[in-house]
Amino acid sequence: MSLLLLLALLQDQVVDVWPGKVPGETAELEEKFDGNPSKIVQIGKPVITITRPPKDKDTGAAIVVCPGGGYRMLAYAHEGTQVSEWLASIGVTSVLLKYRVPQRTGDDDKLLPLADAQRTISLTRSRASEWGIDPARIGILGFSAGGHLVAHAATQYENRAYAAIDEIDKASCKPDFALMVYPGGILDKQDKTKLAARIPVTKACPPSFLVVSTDDKGSAPGTLVLYGALRDAGVPVELHVYATGGHGYGMRKGDQPWASWPQRCEEWMRQRGLLK
Repeated sequence: MSLLLLLALLQDQVVDVWPGKVPGETAELEEKFDGNPSKIVQIGKPVITITRPPKDKDTGAAIVVCPGGGYRMLAYAHEGTQVSEWLASIGVTSVLLKYRVPQRTGDDDKLLPLADAQRTISLTRSRASEWGIDPARIGILGFSAGGHLVAHAATQYENRAYAAIDEIDKASCKPDFALMVYPGGILDKQDKTKLAARIPVTKACPPSFLVVSTDDKGSAPGTLVLYGALRDAGVPVELHVYATGGHGYGMRKGDQPWASWPQRCEEWMRQRGLLK
């Protein structure tokens, strides 16, 4: 890691997603870990951590990062903080989201995490000038359950999962691009050949980048269906399918093709003019 990148990471800014009481919460839940700070098993007060790239690398783009964990926990290292380091190294401001986990009783449609993600996109766009961000280049990246959250946010931007509470919510919550790495739980539970009803793909969906491995039995079928739906709707979409890799590799290093997905993602963003 370069000295400039290290200095940038040391200047991370932590911001509350919600002012005051968190919508939909009936009790104040403390943040809890399972053995180490890379596995967060309870979040009651969502926050974002802003990691800015070094000034000489800053492209003006920003990405909201959603770690996975099956909506039971957050894999906060290899699908969170390590992602922020990578984004900063390529000139992107990382907005790392601690959304609410575990899934609350009765929240079968995962509307509380969706509210956290939608609010975060609006918050980021409303603070774009202050944070040195182009409000038209704000993307969202998620892994596994976080990939489901990205698919949710990329298709439900006209339907906020919460009542607007302040001026921040006047800013759009539509991501300008969507990045999904082995997204899970996006298929209809009865008909596995279709996307879930709450992921209605249309031509207005943001350009998307998808990653999955053939041997990922849980995520591969849904990722392929999502790719087909986006393609058929006319949405610019790129899909990378690796022969092996399984599920949950995130930013882990390796000598196998699946470990190259960050490079392919950077190339896609550059080709689309997102990293100016």
